[in-house]
Amino acid sequence: MTAPEDLAQSANYLHPSDTLFGRMLPRLLHALHWTRLRRRLSRRWPMPALVSDVRDVVYVSWWVEVRHAPTPPPGHHYVVHGGRTPYTILSYRHGHFGPALAGPLRSLLPSPRQSNWRWYLRRDDDPDGTPVVLFDRNVMDQLAFVAGVRAFSDAMQPHLPARFAHVLDAEGGGCTRIEGGQGSAPDLRLQWRATAAWEDAAWSAAFGGHHAMLSFLACQDEAIARTCDQRWAGTRIALPVDVDSLLPLRLLGQLHCPRLQAMGVSLAEGLAFLLPRVPFRVVSERLL
Repeated sequence: MTAPEDLAQSANYLHPSDTLFGRMLPRLLHALHWTRLRRRLSRRWPMPALVSDVRDVVYVSWWVEVRHAPTPPPGHHYVVHGGRTPYTILSYRHGHFGPALAGPLRSLLPSPRQSNWRWYLRRDDDPDGTPVVLFDRNVMDQLAFVAGVRAFSDAMQPHLPARFAHVLDAEGGGCTRIEGGQGSAPDLRLQWRATAAWEDAAWSAAFGGHHAMLSFLACQDEAIARTCDQRWAGTRIALPVDVDSLLPLRLLGQLHCPRLQAMGVSLAEGLAFLLPRVPFRVVSERLL
């Protein structure tokens, strides 16, 4: 039995290349004095809302033995079926991610790729409510966004990979490939194609039906993360997912994810589906 991982330690940033800049950047991103100042300022001036027109969202979920899961934050517990709990990797492309106050000028902002790796929690005082995401890993493919988000957020601590591809083709196939290089981003290789029918009997049975299962995996309004200094941070989000718009995918090819494989997960058994597009909004953030 392996000990659950310390999420605070895994939040620490390492640059994917061993250059002078790469060695200096983590010191800047982990500067304790800046973190303390930012937190004091945020109590007076909350973080502005951030928006994005997200597209090509590919969800892939697996059952993981709950003994591998990290300790949940106070007041929360894992969703467990037969000693296992769901774990999802979703990868997507932003659509001009930036502050809502920018208005039409937001169209000038870049559209980075992002991959969120997450567990699912329930609130102890609302066990039948909307599940809460517990971030395990976050990856973004543009250094400006990685540095900016880390500098101004506790609940989102992304890592920069050496390479990040998230590609969908016109025939309904595609792949996600993340190479961490020498840095802290996790490695991943997934390939899929569109399929006409859902193959989710076991998943649907665990959640009481197909629609309930998809709502659980795709519809959230809060995410929690562990900060590098052992704090818990939560962020409220608006993600109006239309469950009926989700499309089934089938995994294929040589799948690779050392993070999950180390926990004994058979990657070929993942449940995959596509959300073509959805508006996304970061509403607020706070330390718990």
